[in-house]
Amino acid sequence: MTTLSSPLRATTADTPPSSPRPGRRVRRTPRDWLRDGGLSTLVIALPMILVFGVFSWFPIGRALVMSFQQTNLVTAPEFVGLENFVFVLSDPLLGKAVANTLWFALLALVFGYPVPLAAAVLMSEVRRMRGLYSALAYLPVVVPPVVAVLLWKFFYDASPTGVFNTVTGWFGLGPYPWLQDAGTAMPSLVLEATWAAAGGTVIIYLAALVGVRTELYEAAEVDGAGVWRKVWHVTLPQLRGVLFITLILQVIGTSQVFLEPFLFTGGGPNNATLTVLMLIYDYAFGSSLGGNYGAATALSLMLAAVLAVLSAVYFRVTRPWSS
Repeated sequence: MTTLSSPLRATTADTPPSSPRPGRRVRRTPRDWLRDGGLSTLVIALPMILVFGVFSWFPIGRALVMSFQQTNLVTAPEFVGLENFVFVLSDPLLGKAVANTLWFALLALVFGYPVPLAAAVLMSEVRRMRGLYSALAYLPVVVPPVVAVLLWKFFYDASPTGVFNTVTGWFGLGPYPWLQDAGTAMPSLVLEATWAAAGGTVIIYLAALVGVRTELYEAAEVDGAGVWRKVWHVTLPQLRGVLFITLILQVIGTSQVFLEPFLFTGGGPNNATLTVLMLIYDYAFGSSLGGNYGAATALSLMLAAVLAVLSAVYFRVTRPWSS
């Protein structure tokens, strides 16, 4: 007697196991992680993780501990709680340093931020020797920062025979004290800092301009738009994401300015170029017997907190505009 299987049973037996539903999270086991090469990936990345932890996160954690200690790295540290923060906030030089830092950032924003963008737009319109112009724009970035500052310090010679005073003398101007005057010292520092850092930003803008569709420029030309209208209505809207990133990077960078005032003026004249990072340096290394590292790390953490809050607010406000 022949036994026939049920159609329902046969269909069930021949059906392959159902796959997970789309969107359903599949639980991965350690065996799946090992089978997918997770162990080899961890072994390759482990040296970099250790180096990053030792040279990045360990100093941050150590600075956090030192901000609550009274130490000069010579004597035994003493826990003092919030006294370092109280000392920093009560220092009369803190307000001067913050004001000078904001002044430097404002000058760099007004004069230094549009210059790379204008240079990149002009170079993008050039049909011939664009590579040469790009190389010349990036050349100041290649010059070591200390060498560039010392070179410009020679240019800023306040005597009538100084380089800049000689050039201004051709037009019947000057001589100017440049770094020796409290009113011109900070703009002089901003001028050199803009010259030294603009080249890298120019290259970023040139790379972003390549991604702008040519159809938009062609449509603007059909509508009779000139160069400036194309820049305003096509180029800037297409670059707004990059512009927002470079703006916050410039604000963070100018808030941590140290090299220029340290090598040019040492914070002078009359503390006119004293910045927050220079004040941190004075706390830590102002005394040959060992500085107040607790106050230095406390001010460093305060600066980092302010920049973190500023960055979070900035990205929150500009999120609708950057999309």
